Amino acid sequence: MIYPIEIYGSPVLHAPTEAVTPEYPVLQQLVDDMFETLAAAEGVGLAAPQVGKSLQLFVIDCTPWSEDHPELTGCKRAFINPEIYEVSEETLPREEGCLSLPGLHEVVRRPVTIRMRYLDENLNPHDEEFSDLPAWVIQHEYDHLLGKVFTERLSPLRRNLIKGKLTNLAKGRYKCGYKTK
Repeated sequence: MIYPIEIYGSPVLHAPTEAVTPEYPVLQQLVDDMFETLAAAEGVGLAAPQVGKSLQLFVIDCTPWSEDHPELTGCKRAFINPEIYEVSEETLPREEGCLSLPGLHEVVRRPVTIRMRYLDENLNPHDEEFSDLPAWVIQHEYDHLLGKVFTERLSPLRRNLIKGKLTNLAKGRYKCGYKTK
């Protein structure tokens, strides 16, 4: 099932998320649906709040970038109850966008490398280090679980300059090629 994606201004994008428990009904179906929704929207990352669920869950699929970055072949996975507990001092700026903020792209500075604990869709624990593009996507989606969108990482001046665009998004004045809510 393809979910509609919540757009900037939706309260769920700023709400606290809850841990996923082993008793969560149809977890595998939710993960599958999120991957299907992500593919339909032609994105590389999708967090549960973006589909209206206040859960600590996100999926990434960096394989669309694998033609230019062969190391991303097979970089597709789910992250449940993630915790980023270490970040590199080295940071880089990169242009970032978000399915919940269609048409808006801004340069965001993030750590190059992160270390995190998480559960996969089978609730198996992992402790891994991620660098470069996967780390970038993970940090963006992780922010959603904290009730943040990438524009909150911009300078106050830059946020002020895009205020009109954010207002238009919140008022439903945008165009995109995927289902939204």
